[in-house]
Amino acid sequence: MSNTLAPTIKPKTEDSFAITFAPLSLEEIYAKANDPANGAVVVMTGMVRNQTDGQPVIALEYQAYEPMALRVFYQIAADIRSSWSDVNRVIIYHRVGRLRVGEISVLVAVGCPHRSEAFEACRYAIDTLKHNAPIWKKEYYCRLSEDGSQITESTWVSIKACQHQ
Repeated sequence: MSNTLAPTIKPKTEDSFAITFAPLSLEEIYAKANDPANGAVVVMTGMVRNQTDGQPVIALEYQAYEPMALRVFYQIAADIRSSWSDVNRVIIYHRVGRLRVGEISVLVAVGCPHRSEAFEACRYAIDTLKHNAPIWKKEYYCRLSEDGSQITESTWVSIKACQHQ
């Protein structure tokens, strides 16, 4: 049995990937995905919503194993370029740390000459990221106790365990 890891895929220079504590900028990601040869740029924005399964969410906290997550992002881009050869740009940014309701947690953008391929590739990217990337989220809930006081509860969830799309 070999102890060696699969070689790391080198990302294309026109692509961009990050795991960051900094707030994500839709404008910045769009600009990175834009290219004169594009006929479409499709952007998927994941945001912290105010509830999960009927429980009021007050915040999410994300953690990632960054070296492996970035390797997953590189592999996603390589897979995209293998399936949709016209893709010009693949951008994947995921935020870590504690995020409030309404904040952007993930941005995926694909620039391509044709919209159908851009949509398909973007969907592939986010679905594969959610399934394969070592990223976990802690959901913070607020509920009322019997005496009416607020109780904050939390639970860790692997993003691949999330059933909602």
